[in-house]
Amino acid sequence: MNALLSFLNSMPNAFSQGLAWGIMAIGVYITYKILDIADLTVDGSLTTGGAVCAVLITMGWNPWLALGVAILAGMLAGLITGLLHTACGIPAILAGILTQLALYSLNLRIMAINDVLTLGEAASKTKPTLALNPDRNPLLVSSRYVRDLALNNPLILLTVFAVVVIALLYWFFGTELGSSLRATGANGNMARAQGINTNMTKVLGLVVSNGLVAFSGALLAQYSGSSTIDMGRGAIVIGLAAVIIGEVLLGKVFTNFALRLLSAVIGAIIYYVVITLVLRLGLESTDLKLLTALVVAVFLAIPNWKGRYFSKKGGKAHA
Repeated sequence: MNALLSFLNSMPNAFSQGLAWGIMAIGVYITYKILDIADLTVDGSLTTGGAVCAVLITMGWNPWLALGVAILAGMLAGLITGLLHTACGIPAILAGILTQLALYSLNLRIMAINDVLTLGEAASKTKPTLALNPDRNPLLVSSRYVRDLALNNPLILLTVFAVVVIALLYWFFGTELGSSLRATGANGNMARAQGINTNMTKVLGLVVSNGLVAFSGALLAQYSGSSTIDMGRGAIVIGLAAVIIGEVLLGKVFTNFALRLLSAVIGAIIYYVVITLVLRLGLESTDLKLLTALVVAVFLAIPNWKGRYFSKKGGKAHA
């Protein structure tokens, strides 16, 4: 009974984290499902978003402005990956790894900027963790208020952010440029034959995707009260888990493009609800990476298993 009450009490936190990670999952959806690219930049760009937002807030910036700069930083990371892939001819997965590797060092330096400016040479030029205190720093979302029945509850703003992101992307992918991006992912050769600059659309997709990922990182840093160098580790797997869970559970029902984006957010919420349940049942937090890998593997295998089962069943019926 105590475990059940603890689980129910932790639901607001699980939903809030699911919404924040759901925005990141939408970014992963753009590269993985639309462009058919496994972009590993997200492990670094999520941390970049959190680091940029956190350091600017500690320097006294307005949190909305800090959020915007964090998104731009993530878009820049996506641009670098896109140029490495298209202009330098590096395979997309390796381009993402290279950018992610470079961002690790950059993120350490970003979080130390305020110390360097205030302490000068006495300060360390790198910093693995940067704390945000809701008492001293103006935060848009904070886990402190997740159970409050008030407007400062992060669930409200996170829901608004998710809805706005889905609405904007639904509009964008209905434009000529957005349709070109979708055509590039569907059939690159045919898109080029229609006069579409597929290199440009690939770069654009990576820019938009990593901008959303950095947006998610900035929200997570504020929500958790800190930005850490490891906050993005395994982000690509969590994003894939959210996309795949949403697709497997809701793919037959959610056929509209906006609903497919929503399914990624719902998948992220389901993922965090499951994670919360498992932790309440006694699993160690150090086992979460193993659990995530198993969840992704199972949901990836489900369509294959269903195909084999129904094909065998149909073959027998036909015979």
